Amino acid sequence: MSHVVVVGSFNVDHVWNCATLPRLGETLSGRYHTGPGGKGFNQAVAAARAGAETGFLCALGDDDGGRQARALAEADGIDLRVHDSSQPTGTAGIYVDEAGHNTIVIGAGANADLSVAWLGRQAEALTGARVLLSQLESPLDSVLEAMRLARASGTTTMLNPAPANAQCLRELLAAADILTPNETEFAALLERHTSHRIESETIATTSDAQLHRLCRTLLPRGTVVITLGAAGAFVSHREDQLRGDVAPFYRVAADKVEPVDTTGAGDAFNGALAAAYAAAHVHAHPFAEHVRFANRYAALSTEHVGAALAMPRLPASAS
Repeated sequence: MSHVVVVGSFNVDHVWNCATLPRLGETLSGRYHTGPGGKGFNQAVAAARAGAETGFLCALGDDDGGRQARALAEADGIDLRVHDSSQPTGTAGIYVDEAGHNTIVIGAGANADLSVAWLGRQAEALTGARVLLSQLESPLDSVLEAMRLARASGTTTMLNPAPANAQCLRELLAAADILTPNETEFAALLERHTSHRIESETIATTSDAQLHRLCRTLLPRGTVVITLGAAGAFVSHREDQLRGDVAPFYRVAADKVEPVDTTGAGDAFNGALAAAYAAAHVHAHPFAEHVRFANRYAALSTEHVGAALAMPRLPASAS
């Protein structure tokens, strides 16, 4: 059985590196390359390369993109389980500027065909894992089904509520043991599901006590990890479920690197955190250590161009 199972998307990324991001109506020159991506696949590759036995459940088309996904999963030792779709494999158009910032447009394609019925037939994989990791680039009812099946068997459910514009259901939040939004996603979730409002740009400088209160309002029963980019991460636990930590809330500093491309940094963090937490079933460590490991892993991923292929390879013992 896989220690980490990821349910999510695979995309073929089409990437243009430009001096600046294009503005409305502007045509720029840039350098083009293509490679594998999709939040689900990025996170599965990160978990595998961070040392976890990893499974990936997704939908692929019968095309070059689908064949690429199968070959890459095999190369990284990922247990790939595929819902065959008549739609083309998902795609993404990505612009990256000289500072490593990016904008992304996604064409769901086959990812939209990941169905509740098919996931129900994968119950053995979902319930045998230590950690289930999911995002919001797949149909939300399917993501919810996977999380419910996993949680019913005692698997720890981890939800990365990305992208921020996805309509994350309240039921998804309730099914998550660990929630991992970035600043934009956290602000969007608060606005959608609570009476509280906060500007995403102010989250990194908001007091720890206030952030903890907001996290407890959003996810009363679980752990919230807000990724803050260069400012690191903020962790908020339920008071009676500290996951080995000594404090219910705290910050973890980011590792300093010279970023080349931040496209998959959030996915790197999530895959590495899932891998580290799954390993904790064997070697118990405070949750803060897993977050520090994920921070380091994500930082290293930004030193390379690309998404899935930029994920660092670490030995199994590293997590």
